[in-house]
Amino acid sequence: MSNSLFRRKDISKILAEGADDTHGSGGLKRVLTVRDLTFFGIAAILGAGSFSSLGFAVFNGGPGVVILFIITAIACAFTAFCYSEFASRIPVAGSAYTYAYASFGELFAWVIGWALIMEYSIGNIYVAYSWSDYFTSFLEKVGFHIPAYLCTSYMEAKHAMEGGSTNNEILAAWNNSPTIGSLRIVLDLPAIIINILITYLVYRGVKESKNFSNAMVVLKLAVVFLIIAVGGYYVLHNGLTTNWLPENGNHIKSFMPNGFSGVMAAVASVFFAYIGFDAVSVLAEESKNPQRDLPKSMIYSLVICTVIYILLTLVLSGAVNYKNFDGVGDPLAFIFEPQNLDVGWMQFLVSIVAVVAMTSVLLVFQMGQPRIWMSMSRDGLLPPAFQKLHSKFKTPSFATIVTGLVVGVPILFTDKTFVLDFTSIATLFAFVLVCGGVLLIPRKVKETGKFNLPYVNGKYIFPAIVFGSILLISIFFKDYFPDKLNFTKENSIDNVAKSISVSNKDTVSVIQNIEQSIKGNIALTTLQDSLATKFNNTDKLNYTKKYIESENTTQSRTTKISLILFFILMLMLAVFTFIKNYSLIPLLGVASCLYLLTGMTLANWLWFGAWLGIGLVVYFLYGYKKSKLA
Repeated sequence: MSNSLFRRKDISKILAEGADDTHGSGGLKRVLTVRDLTFFGIAAILGAGSFSSLGFAVFNGGPGVVILFIITAIACAFTAFCYSEFASRIPVAGSAYTYAYASFGELFAWVIGWALIMEYSIGNIYVAYSWSDYFTSFLEKVGFHIPAYLCTSYMEAKHAMEGGSTNNEILAAWNNSPTIGSLRIVLDLPAIIINILITYLVYRGVKESKNFSNAMVVLKLAVVFLIIAVGGYYVLHNGLTTNWLPENGNHIKSFMPNGFSGVMAAVASVFFAYIGFDAVSVLAEESKNPQRDLPKSMIYSLVICTVIYILLTLVLSGAVNYKNFDGVGDPLAFIFEPQNLDVGWMQFLVSIVAVVAMTSVLLVFQMGQPRIWMSMSRDGLLPPAFQKLHSKFKTPSFATIVTGLVVGVPILFTDKTFVLDFTSIATLFAFVLVCGGVLLIPRKVKETGKFNLPYVNGKYIFPAIVFGSILLISIFFKDYFPDKLNFTKENSIDNVAKSISVSNKDTVSVIQNIEQSIKGNIALTTLQDSLATKFNNTDKLNYTKKYIESENTTQSRTTKISLILFFILMLMLAVFTFIKNYSLIPLLGVASCLYLLTGMTLANWLWFGAWLGIGLVVYFLYGYKKSKLA
């Protein structure tokens, strides 16, 4: 059975199924040029990451989050080369799923396809939430009000109530909502509506989607560059460059006020900004010249967006002290508010373009997921309905509708924090398998007019990098691996209860507040204000210290275990590289993506493990038996 689990699909057979003719009689329409594909990549990358999650990243890492953007860009660059190598060899729809089928075998292909459901579908839930935030904010500016209970997710409002939030808008959503029995009617209606509209547009066809996406990308890029120009001018003109060296907890000015651990804490937010670049490879069968254009477009879009993200981060962290981004979901508009740079017309303009930006992201992700399901259905791992093409529009119609449901239904019972972390860890996992897959396929002879991944023998270089890194860390960074702290979460809760002198009956309320903040459902500052008001206590410093100690205990332990496993894997990979003469570029892709995974929390790993477990059950109940390779 073990052999059949890792049965590989021959590349020639994949190409035959992908029908590489110009207008296959029953295939997808080949209408996309390198410019279109590059624009699709920019549309996917430059969206919710810059207009929403960038604020969370700056709050965690301060100006030093620029370093994490560079690290992530390098990891994505190595990954882009590996995607390009696969795209030039296997120019068909399916992205990392198809590539894994040709390299690792069927079981890994299924796992990566299941993970990509999280990247595209579940990631789009976060984008839909962010789109709703900007859209309702824009409507408020033009005098149109939507009741709070119709533009707030149920779980966000529920967690705010349980956590003692002081956010009046979210509390109003819960308190003023109509009820059916004991059920409160709280839902994010704009997020649901935009999902329906995007699903319809993707259902109609790629040509219509292409024209719409290209127009939005041009507008988005123009305004983003305007934000960088105007924001950068005010930062320099008003002497705000001191914000790039804010004081840390010891009153020492630092580019990384929360240390490198604070920078790495932003990894989910930063990486979420990059997850769209691989969406280009899903459109292989709709590209006019996929073996030439796919690699170019992925690399072009990655380079352009990396430069933009670095500049945006510098503008944001210069315009406003990094601490003020706590809980800010619209950072690019926030810096132009009256209490900050006070540029009203820019604030209004950003609100409009943010709606456009995230609409384009929704479009690209909603196009990507059905084509992955279509590829899985071709292989027999999913029912035949998923590969059915519409007779007129030539789009995977059934898969597109299912994608709309997978995005739309969870909007009713999830929140932004959950889906942000969930998406990032799945994407990094997929990237590791793509880079590793390049190591397992035979090297090809260079062909003119196609992308050719440069081969650099890593036999001596990669082991030298691994052993050299361990040696340097042991000599110069002895505190690199975090030690277990003396406080446990339970002890910290008891200490907090004692420090604010509450009665036994109120201790439960304290614990609930702390647990909600640890889960990320309410901000730390909101929690402090709430407890201080409730228990008539103003000594926040003592509480804050204990809270941070309790929070760091769990995360430090998780980080320590992750780093140890990372270096064990690197040592094993170094040995195999010495024996097998692996290529250096995919090796660096595997290493950099695995390192970014060490920044994920324990909760991220538990949820991801549960999701993979469900996927394996589905595979063994259906895919394993129905596979065309069975």
